[in-house]
Amino acid sequence: MAVIAPTAVQASTDNAVRRLHALGQSVWLDNINRGLITSGELQRLVDLGVLGVTSNPTIFEKAIGGSADYDTQLAELARQGKRAVEIYEALAIKDIQDAADVLRPVYERLDGADGFVSFEVSPKLARDTEASIAEAERLFTAVNRPNVMIKIPGTAEGLPAIAAAIGKGININVTLLFDVDRYKQVTGAYMQGLETLAASGGPLDRITSVASFFVSRVDTKVDGLLRGRPEHASLLGTAAVANAKLAYARFEQVFGGARFAALRAKGARVQRVLWGSTSTKDPAYKDTMYVDPLIGPHTINTVPPQTLDAILDHVVVAPAIQEGLDEAKAQLAALARAGVDMKQVAAELEDEGVAAFAKSFDDLLATIERKAAQVS
Repeated sequence: MAVIAPTAVQASTDNAVRRLHALGQSVWLDNINRGLITSGELQRLVDLGVLGVTSNPTIFEKAIGGSADYDTQLAELARQGKRAVEIYEALAIKDIQDAADVLRPVYERLDGADGFVSFEVSPKLARDTEASIAEAERLFTAVNRPNVMIKIPGTAEGLPAIAAAIGKGININVTLLFDVDRYKQVTGAYMQGLETLAASGGPLDRITSVASFFVSRVDTKVDGLLRGRPEHASLLGTAAVANAKLAYARFEQVFGGARFAALRAKGARVQRVLWGSTSTKDPAYKDTMYVDPLIGPHTINTVPPQTLDAILDHVVVAPAIQEGLDEAKAQLAALARAGVDMKQVAAELEDEGVAAFAKSFDDLLATIERKAAQVS
């Protein structure tokens, strides 16, 4: 699949982020908080070439619970008798709207291909299809910005919700992906949604979706299974990138196929692959370990601030995602021989991710209730 060159990128300064974009990869920031927006820091990062923002319940828990930036609005909402979840949504939606407004010129300049802010449905709904559909539609309407993506986990229950939301014209970030076979189902849900939208006469050219693979968590899990087994030391730190390369190969297969060709003819965009969880968790690993080998067309890397700094300083800017596929397959085969069941690893990581986001959400609501009690 040929690289689609970015359109009309205005660059006053050459840097690694812009050079990545020239290769077809967008860099997004995996972080949001009110101070980032009000201080002008987000605008500075956009000026550097950052093309999007992602958020999740853990990020909002740290943002709202870890600063006083939200206290004035929180107190006002508490005095109105709002419940904790209503207060959270009001606080978060304001941040999402303001960040989307900062990124709106990017969205317009690139004709809707980039410039998005992602906002997740409640993690409590990860196993509830109908409630996820309703919440995706409600949040998309509440934010009321064309450059917002609603995040729905790529669980089995999330698949029909993804298809339904796309069919309603909602931009979707499919999150919490670990398994290549599940990813193929996600691409099917995306195309099913596009087909539904087309059948109803809806335009396909303004719908954008990404499929978010969480990368470093795979190595954290697999390395934990291998440690203490010196005969398999060479396999440490190999699972995540190998898994991602197979996912990208599946992307090329699916979006180079006949089913999507029919949709492309109607204006549909490919569902880009987004690499998430790309900061290294093991200090022994290079800080761009999940950036350098995953560069390529139709991809996004969403990074926390420290990884963004590393990219700007010393990332190896070269197309790499299509290289080493045979090696990746060999590494995964070696892991299987070592007793690592990647399907089981993916299932456990999905369950752990759902649980972790739900806990962050509970912690956040508890913090809001405590602060609300103090001011009411």
